[in-house]
Amino acid sequence: MKKQRTSLLRQSIANEAARLMYEESVDQYFNAKRLAAKRLFGRGGARKMRYRPQDLPSNGEIQAALRELTQLTEGELSQQRLFAMRVIALETMNALELFKPRLIGSVSTGHVRRGSDIDLHVFTDSIEEIKLYVHYLGWRFETRQVTIHVAGEYKDYTHIYYERIFPIELSVYPLADIRVTHRSSTDGKPIVRL
Repeated sequence: MKKQRTSLLRQSIANEAARLMYEESVDQYFNAKRLAAKRLFGRGGARKMRYRPQDLPSNGEIQAALRELTQLTEGELSQQRLFAMRVIALETMNALELFKPRLIGSVSTGHVRRGSDIDLHVFTDSIEEIKLYVHYLGWRFETRQVTIHVAGEYKDYTHIYYERIFPIELSVYPLADIRVTHRSSTDGKPIVRL
């Protein structure tokens, strides 16, 4: 009975987290699952159900619920969006060929939804060089430092954001990292770069 309760609790939180990501543009699994648990069960109290950290669904469980929600909501439109996003990704990769771009994320896996962006890893030892090049291409962009947990430590990386029909995010890595395989926060498996 306890196992069944935990399973139902995890699925409820996964479904709500998926809804938050789809409808309210919550973009991080961690934030979505915490907010979902808070909305479903409140902060505790005698009448409210309580949850433990181990009751929270994995990122993979949330991703599966998000895929199901996307399929129910968008159907064939999702496949049309995927095709268009892959065309834009290919054109962007061709334009950035000097920086050895690699496609990752939902566009590479085929699991796009409304609000998905195109994620590319680019490689250079000079952040200024890629910023100048993107400026030369005439793209309006902004940059941001993002802290990422990689191989047991926190590292700062530059991200370049711009829009070309769809939002595009370039994560800038040092040239030496082209051979480094990072792990996905969704399922812990190595990130496939195309």
